[in-house]
Amino acid sequence: MNKFGIFINPLHENTHPVFSLLEKLHKNYNLQFYKLTSQKDFLPDFVKCIDEPSHQKLDCILVFGGDGTILRAIDFSLQTKAPLLGINIGKLGFLSESTLSNLEKSIENLEKNKFKVQERLLIKVILKRKKRVIFSSLALNDAVIYKGKDPKLMEVSFFTNRRLVVETRCDGIIASTPTGSTAYSLSAGGPILSPLMEALVVAPLNPHVLTVRPMVFSAKDNLLFKIIKTNDESVLQLDGKNSFSLESGDEILVSAANKKVNFIKLSNKTFYQILRKKLHMGRK
Repeated sequence: MNKFGIFINPLHENTHPVFSLLEKLHKNYNLQFYKLTSQKDFLPDFVKCIDEPSHQKLDCILVFGGDGTILRAIDFSLQTKAPLLGINIGKLGFLSESTLSNLEKSIENLEKNKFKVQERLLIKVILKRKKRVIFSSLALNDAVIYKGKDPKLMEVSFFTNRRLVVETRCDGIIASTPTGSTAYSLSAGGPILSPLMEALVVAPLNPHVLTVRPMVFSAKDNLLFKIIKTNDESVLQLDGKNSFSLESGDEILVSAANKKVNFIKLSNKTFYQILRKKLHMGRK
């Protein structure tokens, strides 16, 4: 491996150690680094700019930041078909596989072919209004339907494969992937799923009736959320971005996407070891 995409959180306060390390790797290992035009002025000049990511062959994309930065690097990965390697310079870094201090060793392991590639499920989310598609995109973590600042609950009907599951009044609903099951969905009381599973989690946010609980569905199922009644503050949000205002009568369709995103796995740590370490699972 010698061709690496670079994606970094531009809001990170101290980027000097990152740039210094990249320059060292560039010189010592003859690595070639590439950046998107959106980060052209932010990253140093020895990182080459690519205008058409889909035409550039990359071996891997190094993502410097936290989990939010990795979510924003998904398009870079899908366009270049290169796997992601997260280098945590954020807070939790649940999706990260390396750190700044371990990056040189990680590069050596990549060159020695000491790694695995893991596929992660993506969801396709379609927003329909009056039977017309007004928005469509992919998400790695989740799609969140939320009532916004208005104190009144929204009313939502939820269907799977055109069959009614439940109609409820709530603050909103989260539809998440296995990767996203350890994010917002977990905070809402949803279950933890192995990231390699083929499943979808639906977790209601503060439902008016306590018997409306989080549920797990097959990734082969097609989920549909119909907004029966809501207010002007309601939004649809994917992976913490792409907010779209929602109206009564809107329909949100969620299904497994026909493409997946790849992650580099360097260590032999299991998913459950990471849960114990980073989420303090089981700690007294």
